[in-house]
Amino acid sequence: MGIPAWVWFAVAAVATAAGVTLLITDHARRTAKNRERRRWAALRGWQFAEFDQVLPTKWQRGLLPQYNGAVATDIVAGSTFTADGRRQVSVLDLVVGGRTVAVLLGLRCRRSTATTLELWLPEVPVPPESELDLLGPVGSRYAFVGDVATARPLVTPDVVDAVEEFGDDVTVAWAENDWVLAALEPAAAEPEQLEGTLRALGRFADLLDPFEVDPNGETPSAERPDDEIIPSPTTEDDTA
Repeated sequence: MGIPAWVWFAVAAVATAAGVTLLITDHARRTAKNRERRRWAALRGWQFAEFDQVLPTKWQRGLLPQYNGAVATDIVAGSTFTADGRRQVSVLDLVVGGRTVAVLLGLRCRRSTATTLELWLPEVPVPPESELDLLGPVGSRYAFVGDVATARPLVTPDVVDAVEEFGDDVTVAWAENDWVLAALEPAAAEPEQLEGTLRALGRFADLLDPFEVDPNGETPSAERPDDEIIPSPTTEDDTA
């Protein structure tokens, strides 16, 4: 005896209603996060933009190799002070196929790091696309690098201490070219969590890129010029 047709219609109706509810809930959550991120940017005197397709292509390391076609949403850009001085900062949601896969935070250094340095939680599988070599444990994380001999002197006891300041919501922190970055779990988007991660990134950046050492081998320099501090991302909505 077959299942009556009305049962299938009922199942389909329930599934449709559940899908609509999830979409409404997701939209409400995204809208609330957008407003909160925008308020946070305004309080810090930073720029805010809703969308940027180009910005994620600025970086290629960390968790980025495993995602194609990623776009940036709820973007914050400006500058912040670390113990060594002022650095350019970027914060964004990394979105793939309409789903937020991570929250990225970055601080720009004055010089490029000698080699790529990625610091992963031990329970997180490293993307096979990374093509990096295992350096070994750095505190509670594992380091994967572009060149082991070049990276080893970078991992000082102070760097190990700084790495331990990243919370368990930071899947990976890394140094790439003249940036240090961290990728947080999508749920870790509260301003308090972002502020804490930026402080940890600031210490990490200061150790890899100390201001008392001039990147051009000339006299020590205090800061970047103001016109290099705040980026101008290509956006569809750029509201200060």
